[in-house]
This record gives sequence, C-alpha cells and structure tokens, in this order.
Amino acid sequence: MHVGQICTTETIFCERDETIQGAALLMRRNHVGDLVVVDQPDGERVPVGILTDRDIVVSVIALGLDPASLLVGDVMSDDLLTCSEADDVYETIERMRQRAIRRVPVVNAAGGLTGIVSVDDLLEFLAEEMGELARIGPHQQSHEKRARH
Repeated sequence: MHVGQICTTETIFCERDETIQGAALLMRRNHVGDLVVVDQPDGERVPVGILTDRDIVVSVIALGLDPASLLVGDVMSDDLLTCSEADDVYETIERMRQRAIRRVPVVNAAGGLTGIVSVDDLLEFLAEEMGELARIGPHQQSHEKRARH
C-alpha cells in the first residue's frame, strides 16, 4: 500500500510569513492541530516546515511572547521529514518511528504538497489490516467444512 492511498489530502497550510496568531486562527477555523508550512516557488506548494499547536504553546504562550508579533517561520519545526505519495506505508512508519514524528507531509514527484499522513491515519490503516486478518480463521473453517462434505 502506498502512502498516497491513505493520507489526508485536504491539508491545511500557511506560509512562513504568517503570524503565529494568524496560524492559530487557521488551526481553529479548520479544527486541526498542525499546519504544513510551504514556500510557493512557481506556484507549487513545497513543504518547508510544520507548525503544531504544541509548538505555539511551548515556544510562544509559555514564554509570554506576543503571538501577533511572531511569524510562523520563527517557531516552525524545519527539520522536516516528507514522504512521496508512492512510498510504502510500512517504510514510512519505520521512518516516522526512527525520528519520533507523528505527522509527515506527503509530496508529489515535483515536491509539491499533496497531503499529510499522521499516526492516526496509519493506526486506522493497520486496524483495517488486522480486521482482515481476523476474518481468515472463520473463513478458513467455513471453506474446510464445504471441502469435506
């Protein structure tokens, strides 16, 4: 299975020159806890960072800084892990585990943002896979009964 098949494609994003307050309002309006930060060279949204609600709390609010005067580029995490739409889900899980990252922007062949894959997306995928495995036992017994009669 490829990451592009399970990622969230309606990704909320902003640019690094957005204020922290503007980013927080964008999160609130869209009911999300993170924003992918993009640059837009030639109109392609290229991920350059990620800003989480936790980043805002720990790096701005807890320090008593003014969210209206700070920019997303000042606070975002820029050590960004991305994955391709064609990347294998299990390899992506391993890369996320190694870096202790919960969300990964998904990009197309040109490096443009096409989605985001989160731990929640991956857990849902794995739960479905486990459900399919759980159906093997009863199906096997039914198949065996038919074969013996």
